[in-house]
Amino acid sequence: MNRRSSRTVTRAGAVTAVLAATLALGLPATASASPATLGIHRQDAPAIRQVVLQGAVNVRDLGGYGTYDGERVRYGLAYRADALNRTTDGDLSTLARLGLREVADFRTPLELQYDGPDRLPAGLAPTSHPVTDSGLYARMLAAIGSRDPATQDAMLGHGRAEALMRAEYQAFVSDPGARAEFGAVLKELASARGPLLFHCTSGKDRTGWESYVLLRALGVPAATAGQDYLASNGFRAAADAALRAALKQSGTMRDPDLLIPLQEVRLDYLDAALDQLTALYGDLYGYLTQGLGLDLRDLAALRARLVT
Repeated sequence: MNRRSSRTVTRAGAVTAVLAATLALGLPATASASPATLGIHRQDAPAIRQVVLQGAVNVRDLGGYGTYDGERVRYGLAYRADALNRTTDGDLSTLARLGLREVADFRTPLELQYDGPDRLPAGLAPTSHPVTDSGLYARMLAAIGSRDPATQDAMLGHGRAEALMRAEYQAFVSDPGARAEFGAVLKELASARGPLLFHCTSGKDRTGWESYVLLRALGVPAATAGQDYLASNGFRAAADAALRAALKQSGTMRDPDLLIPLQEVRLDYLDAALDQLTALYGDLYGYLTQGLGLDLRDLAALRARLVT
Protein backbone atom coordinates (compact mmCIF):
# COMPACT_ATOMS: atom_id res chain seq x y z
CA MET A 1 0.00 0.00 0.00
CA ASN A 2 2.01 2.97 -1.26
CA ARG A 3 0.86 6.13 0.51
CA ARG A 4 2.43 9.43 1.42
CA SER A 5 4.25 9.69 4.74
CA SER A 6 1.82 10.48 7.56
CA ARG A 7 2.48 11.60 11.09
CA THR A 8 1.41 10.04 14.35
CA VAL A 9 2.14 10.50 18.04
CA THR A 10 4.47 8.32 20.05
CA ARG A 11 5.12 8.08 23.79
CA ALA A 12 8.64 8.86 25.06
CA GLY A 13 8.75 7.54 28.61
CA ALA A 14 6.02 9.48 30.41
CA VAL A 15 2.46 9.92 29.19
CA THR A 16 2.91 13.67 28.75
CA ALA A 17 6.11 13.38 26.72
CA VAL A 18 4.73 13.31 23.19
CA LEU A 19 6.55 13.68 19.90
CA ALA A 20 5.15 14.01 16.38
CA ALA A 21 6.96 11.26 14.45
CA THR A 22 6.94 10.55 10.73
CA LEU A 23 5.81 7.02 10.01
CA ALA A 24 7.42 4.80 7.41
CA LEU A 25 4.68 3.54 5.12
CA GLY A 26 4.31 0.19 3.44
CA LEU A 27 5.83 -1.86 6.25
CA PRO A 28 4.77 -5.51 6.53
CA ALA A 29 2.56 -6.71 9.34
CA THR A 30 4.56 -7.94 12.32
CA ALA A 31 1.91 -8.87 14.88
CA SER A 32 0.48 -12.28 15.69
CA ALA A 33 -2.60 -13.26 17.63
CA SER A 34 -2.65 -15.19 20.87
CA PRO A 35 -4.94 -18.19 21.49
CA ALA A 36 -8.66 -17.57 21.56
CA THR A 37 -10.79 -17.40 24.66
CA LEU A 38 -14.38 -16.45 25.55
CA GLY A 39 -15.83 -17.38 22.17
CA ILE A 40 -13.15 -15.47 20.28
CA HIS A 41 -10.87 -17.00 17.68
CA ARG A 42 -8.19 -15.68 15.36
CA GLN A 43 -8.45 -15.57 11.61
CA ASP A 44 -5.63 -16.18 9.14
CA ALA A 45 -5.06 -12.43 8.71
CA PRO A 46 -2.30 -11.13 11.00
CA ALA A 47 -3.37 -10.39 14.56
CA ILE A 48 -7.10 -10.36 13.82
CA ARG A 49 -9.19 -11.81 16.62
CA GLN A 50 -12.88 -12.19 15.87
CA VAL A 51 -15.65 -12.04 18.43
CA VAL A 52 -17.94 -14.81 17.20
CA LEU A 53 -21.62 -13.84 17.34
CA GLN A 54 -24.75 -15.25 15.69
CA GLY A 55 -26.34 -11.85 15.10
CA ALA A 56 -23.30 -9.98 13.76
CA VAL A 57 -20.44 -11.06 11.51
CA ASN A 58 -17.79 -8.34 11.63
CA VAL A 59 -16.97 -8.00 15.33
CA ARG A 60 -13.27 -7.87 16.14
CA ASP A 61 -10.69 -6.93 18.74
CA LEU A 62 -8.34 -4.20 17.49
CA GLY A 63 -5.52 -5.46 19.67
CA GLY A 64 -2.46 -7.45 18.67
CA TYR A 65 -1.03 -5.25 15.94
CA GLY A 66 2.66 -4.33 16.09
CA THR A 67 3.70 -0.69 16.01
CA TYR A 68 6.57 0.84 14.06
CA ASP A 69 8.66 1.12 17.25
CA GLY A 70 8.32 -2.51 18.30
CA GLU A 71 5.41 -2.24 20.72
CA ARG A 72 1.97 -3.81 20.39
CA VAL A 73 -1.67 -2.74 20.62
CA ARG A 74 -3.28 -4.26 23.70
CA TYR A 75 -6.06 -6.81 23.34
CA GLY A 76 -9.38 -6.36 25.09
CA LEU A 77 -9.69 -2.57 25.12
CA ALA A 78 -10.91 -1.46 21.67
CA TYR A 79 -13.40 -3.38 19.55
CA ARG A 80 -14.93 -2.73 16.12
CA ALA A 81 -18.23 -4.20 14.96
CA ASP A 82 -21.19 -4.15 12.64
CA ALA A 83 -24.67 -3.38 14.01
CA LEU A 84 -25.68 -5.24 17.17
CA ASN A 85 -29.45 -5.03 16.70
CA ARG A 86 -29.80 -8.77 15.98
CA THR A 87 -27.77 -10.22 18.83
CA THR A 88 -29.06 -13.45 20.35
CA ASP A 89 -29.17 -14.34 24.03
CA GLY A 90 -25.96 -16.29 23.51
CA ASP A 91 -24.40 -13.25 21.86
CA LEU A 92 -25.29 -11.16 24.89
CA SER A 93 -23.40 -13.59 27.09
CA THR A 94 -20.35 -13.35 24.82
CA LEU A 95 -20.50 -9.56 24.80
CA ALA A 96 -20.90 -9.48 28.57
CA ARG A 97 -17.69 -11.47 28.96
CA LEU A 98 -15.81 -8.75 27.06
CA GLY A 99 -16.46 -6.40 29.97
CA LEU A 100 -17.58 -3.56 27.69
CA ARG A 101 -18.15 -0.24 29.41
CA GLU A 102 -19.08 1.84 26.37
CA VAL A 103 -20.63 1.23 22.93
CA ALA A 104 -20.48 4.00 20.31
CA ASP A 105 -22.99 3.77 17.44
CA PHE A 106 -22.13 5.63 14.23
CA ARG A 107 -25.47 4.86 12.54
CA THR A 108 -27.78 7.63 11.35
CA PRO A 109 -31.45 8.00 12.43
CA LEU A 110 -32.61 6.43 9.14
CA GLU A 111 -30.49 3.34 9.75
CA LEU A 112 -31.80 3.04 13.30
CA GLN A 113 -35.34 3.42 12.00
CA TYR A 114 -34.98 0.50 9.58
CA ASP A 115 -32.62 -1.77 11.51
CA GLY A 116 -33.47 -1.03 15.13
CA PRO A 117 -31.31 -0.17 18.16
CA ASP A 118 -28.50 -2.28 19.55
CA ARG A 119 -29.41 -5.21 21.76
CA LEU A 120 -26.75 -5.22 24.47
CA PRO A 121 -26.06 -6.88 27.83
CA ALA A 122 -28.01 -5.56 30.79
CA GLY A 123 -26.68 -2.28 32.11
CA LEU A 124 -24.99 -1.30 28.85
CA ALA A 125 -26.52 1.34 26.58
CA PRO A 126 -25.12 2.65 23.29
CA THR A 127 -24.05 6.24 22.82
CA SER A 128 -25.19 7.78 19.54
CA HIS A 129 -22.44 9.27 17.38
CA PRO A 130 -24.19 9.58 14.00
CA VAL A 131 -21.79 9.96 11.07
CA THR A 132 -23.13 10.83 7.64
CA ASP A 133 -23.17 8.11 5.02
CA SER A 134 -23.75 10.78 2.35
CA GLY A 135 -27.21 9.37 1.65
CA LEU A 136 -25.85 5.97 0.66
CA TYR A 137 -28.20 3.93 2.83
CA ALA A 138 -31.27 5.77 1.52
CA ARG A 139 -30.10 5.38 -2.07
CA MET A 140 -29.55 1.66 -1.63
CA LEU A 141 -33.01 1.25 -0.10
CA ALA A 142 -34.56 3.22 -2.96
CA ALA A 143 -32.77 1.16 -5.61
CA ILE A 144 -33.71 -2.17 -4.04
CA GLY A 145 -37.25 -1.03 -3.27
CA SER A 146 -37.91 0.03 -6.85
CA ARG A 147 -37.77 -3.65 -7.93
CA ASP A 148 -37.04 -2.27 -11.40
CA PRO A 149 -33.88 -3.48 -13.15
CA ALA A 150 -33.56 -0.32 -15.25
CA THR A 151 -33.88 1.94 -12.21
CA GLN A 152 -31.42 -0.13 -10.23
CA ASP A 153 -28.91 -0.07 -13.08
CA ALA A 154 -29.34 3.69 -13.48
CA MET A 155 -28.77 4.28 -9.76
CA LEU A 156 -25.94 1.85 -9.10
CA GLY A 157 -24.47 0.61 -12.38
CA HIS A 158 -21.70 1.87 -14.66
CA GLY A 159 -19.42 2.98 -11.84
CA ARG A 160 -22.07 4.97 -9.97
CA ALA A 161 -21.94 2.78 -6.86
CA GLU A 162 -18.16 3.12 -6.69
CA ALA A 163 -18.45 6.89 -7.06
CA LEU A 164 -20.95 6.98 -4.19
CA MET A 165 -18.52 5.08 -1.99
CA ARG A 166 -15.64 7.42 -2.79
CA ALA A 167 -17.83 10.43 -2.00
CA GLU A 168 -18.82 8.88 1.33
CA TYR A 169 -15.18 8.37 2.29
CA GLN A 170 -14.28 11.92 1.30
CA ALA A 171 -17.08 13.13 3.58
CA PHE A 172 -15.55 11.24 6.51
CA VAL A 173 -12.75 13.81 6.32
CA SER A 174 -14.49 16.94 5.00
CA ASP A 175 -17.80 16.86 6.89
CA PRO A 176 -17.56 18.76 10.22
CA GLY A 177 -20.20 16.58 11.87
CA ALA A 178 -18.37 13.40 10.90
CA ARG A 179 -15.09 14.76 12.23
CA ALA A 180 -16.74 15.75 15.51
CA GLU A 181 -18.14 12.26 16.09
CA PHE A 182 -14.97 10.42 15.06
CA GLY A 183 -12.95 12.68 17.31
CA ALA A 184 -15.34 12.26 20.24
CA VAL A 185 -15.06 8.46 20.10
CA LEU A 186 -11.26 8.60 20.03
CA LYS A 187 -11.34 10.89 23.07
CA GLU A 188 -13.67 8.43 24.81
CA LEU A 189 -11.22 5.65 24.03
CA ALA A 190 -8.42 7.67 25.57
CA SER A 191 -10.30 8.12 28.85
CA ALA A 192 -12.58 5.05 28.94
CA ARG A 193 -12.96 3.21 32.24
CA GLY A 194 -12.90 -0.11 30.40
CA PRO A 195 -13.26 -1.70 26.96
CA LEU A 196 -15.06 0.34 24.29
CA LEU A 197 -16.73 -0.94 21.11
CA PHE A 198 -17.65 1.27 18.15
CA HIS A 199 -19.74 0.25 15.16
CA CYS A 200 -21.88 1.29 12.21
CA THR A 201 -24.27 -0.85 10.12
CA SER A 202 -21.89 -3.16 8.26
CA GLY A 203 -18.84 -2.41 10.39
CA LYS A 204 -16.70 -1.67 7.33
CA ASP A 205 -16.81 1.97 6.20
CA ARG A 206 -17.30 4.43 9.07
CA THR A 207 -16.03 1.79 11.48
CA GLY A 208 -13.26 0.87 9.05
CA TRP A 209 -12.09 4.47 8.72
CA GLU A 210 -12.15 5.07 12.48
CA SER A 211 -10.23 1.82 13.03
CA TYR A 212 -7.63 2.77 10.42
CA VAL A 213 -7.15 6.22 11.96
CA LEU A 214 -6.93 4.78 15.48
CA LEU A 215 -4.34 2.17 14.52
CA ARG A 216 -2.23 4.74 12.68
CA ALA A 217 -2.45 7.12 15.67
CA LEU A 218 -1.14 4.30 17.84
CA GLY A 219 1.86 3.81 15.56
CA VAL A 220 0.67 0.83 13.52
CA PRO A 221 2.18 0.96 10.00
CA ALA A 222 -0.11 1.94 7.14
CA ALA A 223 0.15 -1.44 5.42
CA THR A 224 -0.91 -3.26 8.58
CA ALA A 225 -3.79 -0.87 9.29
CA GLY A 226 -4.83 -1.35 5.67
CA GLN A 227 -4.96 -5.12 6.15
CA ASP A 228 -7.32 -4.66 9.09
CA TYR A 229 -9.48 -2.42 6.90
CA LEU A 230 -9.61 -4.94 4.03
CA ALA A 231 -10.36 -7.85 6.36
CA SER A 232 -14.03 -6.80 6.43
CA ASN A 233 -14.41 -8.34 2.96
CA GLY A 234 -13.62 -11.78 4.36
CA PHE A 235 -15.77 -11.46 7.46
CA ARG A 236 -18.77 -10.13 5.51
CA ALA A 237 -18.49 -12.28 2.36
CA ALA A 238 -20.98 -15.03 3.26
CA ALA A 239 -23.64 -12.70 4.69
CA ASP A 240 -23.37 -10.31 1.75
CA ALA A 241 -23.58 -13.13 -0.78
CA ALA A 242 -26.64 -14.53 1.01
CA LEU A 243 -28.35 -11.14 0.77
CA ARG A 244 -27.69 -10.92 -2.95
CA ALA A 245 -28.99 -14.45 -3.47
CA ALA A 246 -32.17 -13.68 -1.52
CA LEU A 247 -32.80 -10.50 -3.52
CA LYS A 248 -32.42 -12.40 -6.78
CA GLN A 249 -34.56 -15.34 -5.69
CA SER A 250 -37.36 -13.03 -4.54
CA GLY A 251 -37.31 -11.12 -7.82
CA THR A 252 -36.39 -7.90 -6.06
CA MET A 253 -33.18 -7.49 -8.08
CA ARG A 254 -32.40 -9.06 -11.43
CA ASP A 255 -28.72 -8.13 -11.02
CA PRO A 256 -27.91 -8.05 -7.29
CA ASP A 257 -24.21 -7.86 -8.14
CA LEU A 258 -24.86 -4.14 -8.52
CA LEU A 259 -24.61 -4.10 -4.73
CA ILE A 260 -21.09 -5.54 -4.58
CA PRO A 261 -19.31 -2.15 -4.72
CA LEU A 262 -21.49 -1.03 -1.80
CA GLN A 263 -20.90 -4.21 0.18
CA GLU A 264 -17.12 -4.31 -0.21
CA VAL A 265 -14.27 -2.26 1.15
CA ARG A 266 -11.60 -1.31 -1.38
CA LEU A 267 -8.28 0.48 -1.22
CA ASP A 268 -9.69 2.90 -3.77
CA TYR A 269 -12.25 4.03 -1.17
CA LEU A 270 -9.66 4.33 1.57
CA ASP A 271 -7.42 6.29 -0.80
CA ALA A 272 -10.28 8.74 -1.43
CA ALA A 273 -10.37 9.55 2.28
CA LEU A 274 -6.58 9.73 2.53
CA ASP A 275 -6.35 12.05 -0.48
CA GLN A 276 -8.96 14.30 1.14
CA LEU A 277 -7.01 14.18 4.40
CA THR A 278 -3.81 15.26 2.66
CA ALA A 279 -5.58 18.04 0.76
CA LEU A 280 -7.19 19.50 3.88
CA TYR A 281 -4.70 18.73 6.66
CA GLY A 282 -1.40 17.77 5.07
CA ASP A 283 -0.88 14.59 7.07
CA LEU A 284 -2.42 12.33 9.69
CA TYR A 285 -1.13 14.38 12.59
CA GLY A 286 -2.83 17.48 11.19
CA TYR A 287 -6.07 15.56 10.73
CA LEU A 288 -5.97 14.20 14.29
CA THR A 289 -5.29 17.57 15.87
CA GLN A 290 -6.92 20.13 13.57
CA GLY A 291 -9.64 17.93 12.08
CA LEU A 292 -10.67 15.70 14.97
CA GLY A 293 -9.78 18.12 17.76
CA LEU A 294 -7.42 15.86 19.69
CA ASP A 295 -4.65 17.52 21.63
CA LEU A 296 -1.31 16.06 22.62
CA ARG A 297 -2.66 14.84 25.94
CA ASP A 298 -5.44 12.94 24.16
CA LEU A 299 -2.95 11.33 21.81
CA ALA A 300 -0.59 10.47 24.64
CA ALA A 301 -3.46 8.97 26.64
CA LEU A 302 -4.50 6.82 23.68
CA ARG A 303 -0.96 5.58 23.29
CA ALA A 304 -0.45 4.96 27.01
CA ARG A 305 -3.74 3.13 27.41
CA LEU A 306 -3.81 1.04 24.24
CA VAL A 307 -0.16 0.25 23.51
CA THR A 308 2.15 -1.97 25.52
